[in-house]
Amino acid sequence: MQSFDLAVIGSGIGGSLISALTSKNTHKTVALFEKDKNLGGCATTFKKYGNFYNAGATTLVGYEDGHILKKHFNTIGIIPNISKSKIAIRVVQEDKIIDRVKDFEAFLSTIEKTYPNKNNKLFWEKIKQIDEKFWQLQHIYYGKYSFKRYLKTTFFITELLKTFQFDIFKTAQGFIKATLGDISKEYQNFINAQLLITIQTNSKDISLLSMALGLAYPFHDVFYVNGGMGSLIEQIVKDIEVKKNEEIKKIIQDGKNYVIQSSKNEYKTKQLVLNSSIYQSARLFENKEIQNYYKSFSFSDQSAFVIYLTLDKQYDFLEHYQFIYKEFLPNCISNSFFVSFSKSDDEVLSKNGTSVTISTHTKANFWRYLANYNEIKEETQEFIIKRFLEYFTSLKKENISKIHSATSFTFNRYINRYNCGGKAIKFKNITELPSCNTPFDGLYNVGDTVFAGQGWPGVALGVDVLNKELNGNS
Repeated sequence: MQSFDLAVIGSGIGGSLISALTSKNTHKTVALFEKDKNLGGCATTFKKYGNFYNAGATTLVGYEDGHILKKHFNTIGIIPNISKSKIAIRVVQEDKIIDRVKDFEAFLSTIEKTYPNKNNKLFWEKIKQIDEKFWQLQHIYYGKYSFKRYLKTTFFITELLKTFQFDIFKTAQGFIKATLGDISKEYQNFINAQLLITIQTNSKDISLLSMALGLAYPFHDVFYVNGGMGSLIEQIVKDIEVKKNEEIKKIIQDGKNYVIQSSKNEYKTKQLVLNSSIYQSARLFENKEIQNYYKSFSFSDQSAFVIYLTLDKQYDFLEHYQFIYKEFLPNCISNSFFVSFSKSDDEVLSKNGTSVTISTHTKANFWRYLANYNEIKEETQEFIIKRFLEYFTSLKKENISKIHSATSFTFNRYINRYNCGGKAIKFKNITELPSCNTPFDGLYNVGDTVFAGQGWPGVALGVDVLNKELNGNS
């Protein structure tokens, strides 16, 4: 039986980063397991019908001085093959166009023309200021199940209170009301549609701090990953022992070790990190206590509906668009969808034309039990494609050479997860959030369903906390 010091299950952003950091910083033997033939989980790039597509994640944020992601990349020793986007996102809302750009004054000028409000500057300056302060915090940490971890968590919360003072207790909706007043439904939709992408919820359910982090990401450098997001994952784990096409079937606790039974072999590890969804990890274990631990977290019933297109030639559109409508899309929980185009000079994604990923939000369980699954899937796909072509008038349906789509049912088939992301972080629920550590020695979690949440910056922050737990690195 092959033995490792650390085994990581799932090659998403979190699993790949912690594998590479552990291998680079320690003398531990590391193995990374992935069920699929492609690495990256929700951030993978896959091939179908001879064309390549980004499965979900299409933007890279946080690769800049002073941010945790660049710190991780520097430690691992990689320079990503990326291009900075001049416009992070072009938001199209009926007849309005708002470009989310890093230049604050340029963005403010646009938002003032689109949604005039005497306090726009006050509102968006506060959003930017909170975000900047957060990324300057020195003791970001969240852990449970021991006195030392609770003490470190308390120290982090104390730093939050000292830095943000009364702002830490403000709700997002309360701050909108206090600064912008009774804004139009369209302005509210503009805010909420972006929050749904970044933190998986809207302003009614979150704190001011969470809203600031969700809305401010276009004030950072936003990058396009050349060759697809999966190529970056491959680069991160290039020096790791990676076991692709190897699904983990069962994990058995054996004293201070864990025995991992896969579809191909059996292994033993001293430390085990799950980069799987925390809501679907119970099924992996034989130990009832571990099963009950994972079952104690209520399922986050949110997923994505994603359409993949290949256009008949290389087109020069912006890399990222968001389209916002007055009503929800059919069979979805969102009134918007996000479009990503491959760059015309991308030798992988644009080899046979332009690769397009279109995504929106749906309920995970909605797709699991549909009797008329294919019919509903086709209805949703056709509606979104119609709206897509209404804006890009230079395109006709005949310009789409390949088209297919994915639901929560599809994601579970390939990457063993129905949902996308975890619960939104609120000050009042912080003690209920899953942490990277567990009550069981040697067992850890990482990824977008545990602290610190979604996207490259959020997951990279969670990896930083886990890296300190596993390897004593800061």
